[in-house]
Amino acid sequence: MPIALLPDRALVTVTGEDAPDLLQGVLTCNVVTLGEAEARLGALLTPQGKILFDFLISRIQGGFRLDCAADQAAGLAKRLGLYRLRAKVETAADPTGAVAAAWDGAATGGEVRGAADTRAVDRGARLYAEEGAFSADASPQDYHVHRIALAVPEGGRDFAYGDAFPHEALMDQLGGVDFRKGCYVGQEVVSRMQHRGTARTRLLAARYPAGEAASPGTEVTAGGKVLGTTGSAAGERGLATIRLDRLGDALSAGETLRAGDRPVVLERPAYARFAMPDAAGEPAA
Repeated sequence: MPIALLPDRALVTVTGEDAPDLLQGVLTCNVVTLGEAEARLGALLTPQGKILFDFLISRIQGGFRLDCAADQAAGLAKRLGLYRLRAKVETAADPTGAVAAAWDGAATGGEVRGAADTRAVDRGARLYAEEGAFSADASPQDYHVHRIALAVPEGGRDFAYGDAFPHEALMDQLGGVDFRKGCYVGQEVVSRMQHRGTARTRLLAARYPAGEAASPGTEVTAGGKVLGTTGSAAGERGLATIRLDRLGDALSAGETLRAGDRPVVLERPAYARFAMPDAAGEPAA
């Protein structure tokens, strides 16, 4: 039951009596239904529906904490502050907070408080405390190996901020978008993609039968045509962002899929529900 401290993550706090209303009106996820010990995936989008910041949000006394990429924390706090207007809300990057991940049912003893990571299928949790409060027995790389094996993406590693729609980053599959709660920034575009089924690009699990995975940013090709690019990788596993229509054409033509010079097999993540093309090029459930 490993626990790994994640120095590449940081915390942003949003507090004050108007914090729930503010966040409910700008984030993709539903903060009203957020449980007391739950870390839920969410994002702040551009008006055009693309991901500016992704994070795990959980409750704290008087508000919420957002667990995000460390190099995005200051920008996220500033951006949320722009939406504050006259609302009674304070937003701040927390320089003292520490983030850890636990998986395979890891215990969370002592003063460390755990919040169930709702993306996970393995009883995973996020842990938050002051620096040095964790009894970590695994490395950040151990966590990323585990994350990649589950095909769970992270912004900045598997998709570029300001470039990807939530559907492309599988946020609709991982509970990061609430399609019933009403308006938020970028909501019209995201809802249209959902109801029209127009998400042609998806993040897929990549398996490398011949050995080590291709480096992040490698083009995935078939028959001389580019299908997408690779993301995170560890060992013989990785992630890749792929155009499903082009993948269908390649499969129907019997072409070999390659990431750079390496054969690759592309698979739908086990938790996902979207249709994948089969060998005939037709969507399969």
